[in-house]
Amino acid sequence: MQGTLIAGVDCSTQSTKVLVVDSDTGRVVAEGRATHEVAAGGGRSETHPEIWWSALQSALARTGRAADIAAIAIGGQQHGLVLQDAAGVALRPAILWNDTRSAEVVPELIAALGGPAAWADLVGSVPLPSFTVTSLAWLRRHEPEVVAAAHGLRLPHDHLTERLTGNAVTDRGDASGTGWWSPGRGRYAEAVLGLDQVALDTALLPRVLGPGEVAGTVTTAAAEALGLREGVVVAAGTGDNMAAALGLGLRPGTPVVSLGTSGTAYVNSATPTNDPSGVVAGFADADGGFLPLVCTLNCTLAVDRVAQWLGLDRDRIASATDCVVLPYLDGERTPDLPLAAGTILGLRHDTTPEAILRAAYEGAVASLLGGLDTMRDTGAEVDPDAAVVLLGGGARGAAWREVIGRVSGRALLLPDAHELVALGAAVQAAATLTGDAAGDLARAWNTSAGTVIDPVGHDPEIVLRNERVRLAIQPVLRDGL
Repeated sequence: MQGTLIAGVDCSTQSTKVLVVDSDTGRVVAEGRATHEVAAGGGRSETHPEIWWSALQSALARTGRAADIAAIAIGGQQHGLVLQDAAGVALRPAILWNDTRSAEVVPELIAALGGPAAWADLVGSVPLPSFTVTSLAWLRRHEPEVVAAAHGLRLPHDHLTERLTGNAVTDRGDASGTGWWSPGRGRYAEAVLGLDQVALDTALLPRVLGPGEVAGTVTTAAAEALGLREGVVVAAGTGDNMAAALGLGLRPGTPVVSLGTSGTAYVNSATPTNDPSGVVAGFADADGGFLPLVCTLNCTLAVDRVAQWLGLDRDRIASATDCVVLPYLDGERTPDLPLAAGTILGLRHDTTPEAILRAAYEGAVASLLGGLDTMRDTGAEVDPDAAVVLLGGGARGAAWREVIGRVSGRALLLPDAHELVALGAAVQAAATLTGDAAGDLARAWNTSAGTVIDPVGHDPEIVLRNERVRLAIQPVLRDGL
């Protein structure tokens, strides 16, 4: 017998995905997907929010079950900046999380608050290019007339939630990635909003909802546009990483590595982090705790590009390598090196293409797993014995699994569940109907069940070798060639 149907949405950089889920069991009964157009080049990465709305219409229609949905929630790409007019219409394309043009304003912005330690203490993170706060500072410099005309500033998931309900709301998880909301204090950071580079009134920002709070109900206009019933309950929604963590029902301390176009590593933690180095972003999660996270720009696409140059299948790697590849093909976010380019060091006459490709994998993995050590050192709970939960398209690759197992020395868990951002949003939607805590509901659905891969040995020298090389050529990486 089927329970009440709810929907979870993942509005990512490249597409919108919808899962229709049985709220009693967590079983996915229907799926829909629609792609986005992204304008990119020269550090720019933008999409007009109307594209997201059209994609949501198409993805819901493709499920064939839109009219049966009782509740819905939006999981969205973090950091993006939408400037709205008084009617909630976007004034320009949204700046996305991987837009690095704001690198030029970051040093000035960090200094204005008193340096990296002041930022880490106040908002949990040191702002990097593409944080919402840095994107706004860049727009104030280059498009001041657009900023002056804005009646509202929203994250991608906020914009869609407002389009559904008419209410200007966000949640603590996604708000923690803006750079102007404090996870530790649970409120907007007036000291950041008052900086000359930001100059933002809280009246232009959405209300921050707590775990389990309802954003509203679907309006008549939104229901007609999307094929939903009027009055469908809309949960708070959250950022994509927070939604994925929620979809897994993670216990505190369990390390997660997600391998996509970008790479992320994070843990659920009952305690916040404070990392003045900027390596760890001290986010909140969607369920009342914290989600310290490391994000690299260069992950599967960068390694696949190296494999293509070498004429190798992506899984054809050597068993070991003495060279180092820093695969910063698009600059880098962690470490903060927006002008960096890819680098290969340690080549000899007998170096094989397979050894170079392995080094590219190791370079990407070293950044991510080294970040887990930094999380632990800056206040997060990281269980030393827990398996690494491996997500994303790269998790299907034998080479990625082997290298992560070797660098971490841990077992790996590959969950059977897919589209975890949309699944986490579905957990939120279901929780608004059942009254359960979202994390408890996800665990009842057993969403983290999957395949366990035993440890393959541990080689801590990989991280150390990559770090030595990066530090040795830091000026070149920082300033570009």
